[in-house]
Amino acid sequence: MNAIRSVVLGCGSYLPEKVLRNADLAEMVDTSDEWIVQRTGIHQRHVAAEGEFTSHMAIKAAQRALENAGVDADSIDLIILATSTPDNTFPASAVTVQAGLGITHGMAFDVQAVCSGFVYAVTTADAYLRGGLAKRALVIGSETFSRLLDWEDRTTCVLFGDGAGAIVLDAQEGAPDVNESGVLTCKLRSDGRHKEKLYVDGGPSSTQTTGHLRMEGREVFKHAVGMVTDVIEDAFEATGLTADDLNWFVPHQANKRIIDASAKKLGIAPEKVVITVGEHANTSAATIPLALDSIVQAGKVKKGDLIMLEAMGGGFTWGAVLLRW
Repeated sequence: MNAIRSVVLGCGSYLPEKVLRNADLAEMVDTSDEWIVQRTGIHQRHVAAEGEFTSHMAIKAAQRALENAGVDADSIDLIILATSTPDNTFPASAVTVQAGLGITHGMAFDVQAVCSGFVYAVTTADAYLRGGLAKRALVIGSETFSRLLDWEDRTTCVLFGDGAGAIVLDAQEGAPDVNESGVLTCKLRSDGRHKEKLYVDGGPSSTQTTGHLRMEGREVFKHAVGMVTDVIEDAFEATGLTADDLNWFVPHQANKRIIDASAKKLGIAPEKVVITVGEHANTSAATIPLALDSIVQAGKVKKGDLIMLEAMGGGFTWGAVLLRW
């Protein structure tokens, strides 16, 4: 018996024009290119221009995804924007994207799961499509994390950047087979006991301010590898697939050391691991679609390829999506 599958039709991304290199940061805070690269693998990051918002970047990434997919904006009836840096406290920045794309039907809303946001958004869109609540979705990750940073805190300001990425998901009927195109399984987790390890010290309810990002770096690193490998192993178990079956591993781009350790623990060959953290830094919910688009635009992804997406973010939240291209 056939079932509805959420099939990726295309993807797109956008990065702000301004590039902030490690040498530039060394003139702002007590740090160095060597220190940053050794600990994170980051060489540079993009920073949104004055007057350039999360929604602006999301619209540009969405337009490129629609073009790549070969579909019109009017065919979209669901927009989910993963972001921790919305234009306004409300309404959701997704409705600004909806208006910017000229869409006046369907539904649009934001998802907030920090760096896991894109994985959460894909999982949500998959549930909507399989449940018959929508037929075609734009799933976007867009962040202006530069506006949450304390630029005098060298332990955090060197880690993050701005950017956006998007995919188009289409509800298609197909056999419930792991060899068919579409989202195969999604695994999500959260554990609020770890909130204080990675958070923003502001908000409309608590301080009436935006606040700044605060992080216990060693604690985050300590938990990251175990948490992400847990959900990935669950995804493999749910589908009967293994790391050897993967064509591409597209992890959240927070730290090259975390990516390398996770891939090694899972037995994923280095040539299958997509790493863009060096050029983009940590763009939170945008890292995965940015990394995915980098290999799609390079012509590396082929129909039928098996791709694992995974992320961990503040909360803690973490999750994995296994899909067939």
